[in-house]
Amino acid sequence: MRFVLSLIAGLLLTASAHALSLADISGKDASGGLKEALTQGAGKAVDLLGRQDGFLGNPKVKIPLPESVQQIEGLLRGLGMGRQADELINAMNRAAEAAVPQAKTLLVNSIKQMSVQDAKGILSGGDDSATQYFRRTTSAPLAEKFKPVVKKAMAKVKLAEKYDQLAGKASKLGLVREQDAQLENYVTQKTLDGLYLMIAEEEKAIRKDPAGAAGKLAQKVFGALR
Repeated sequence: MRFVLSLIAGLLLTASAHALSLADISGKDASGGLKEALTQGAGKAVDLLGRQDGFLGNPKVKIPLPESVQQIEGLLRGLGMGRQADELINAMNRAAEAAVPQAKTLLVNSIKQMSVQDAKGILSGGDDSATQYFRRTTSAPLAEKFKPVVKKAMAKVKLAEKYDQLAGKASKLGLVREQDAQLENYVTQKTLDGLYLMIAEEEKAIRKDPAGAAGKLAQKVFGALR
């Protein structure tokens, strides 16, 4: 019995000696592992959203009518305008699905430009620290990329044009929030929100299960955080 206990103790000591912490990993490896994981996570988020029903079929990111319109949505449907309302919801989500693929290059460039200090901060930060890094470094240029695509898609919907005309006047009266007055701005922001939400989910998944990371270096780095 004493022999068995000694053997177990020895194995535990050996495992402890081989366990890695973030401090044991070089800055270069930490940065490289994080970049591997983020490239994987960002790419997967873009692929999930930038396809048929990527937004429309996902309740987490589906874009609803603007809040100011939701307040009268029941009235619109009661007046027989349900089809138009559904058409508008469909168009907004299709516009988002068309815009999201534009994000991949910018996200990858942001990852490439990440400093070792950025990487260390992300690895020692919260579950969504990488997502917050993306928000900080890519939200403005992504909005510029998304908006023309969204505008082109929304131009095909007659109700969208009428909405912009009416909402523009209503916003001046304080009846509609200024950020909701133009659908292209509203949809662009919702597209960004949906993208970062999915990136955050991918980030949490990799942190929770490092073995799911694509590269061995990413597995090593995120495994050291557990």
